[in-house]
Amino acid sequence: MNKENVTITVYGADQRCASCVNAPGSKETYEWLQAAIGRKYGNEEITYQYIDIFTAEEDEYIEKIMEDELFYPLVLVEGEIAGEGDPRLKSVYQHLEKHGLSAQEG
Repeated sequence: MNKENVTITVYGADQRCASCVNAPGSKETYEWLQAAIGRKYGNEEITYQYIDIFTAEEDEYIEKIMEDELFYPLVLVEGEIAGEGDPRLKSVYQHLEKHGLSAQEG
């Protein structure tokens, strides 16, 4: 069965979110998500994207982060918020499965 590619986008920055002092940094979260998701679902059907909120062209999510409406790292699955600040794998997994991915066997 040929599934569509699912895109995971992580918005973050080198500096830690002021409200997320004890949480992992954005890059660490991005790398951790890739490893955890890859173990469970494989990486063939997933595209990862990291956006630095201080160097990228502003969009609606960067604007909301800058206005303290959202915390970073902000994790999106196909444009839907799956986690923010200190994202939970369970929530990200639920979003992936909603888009047709299923855990690998073995």
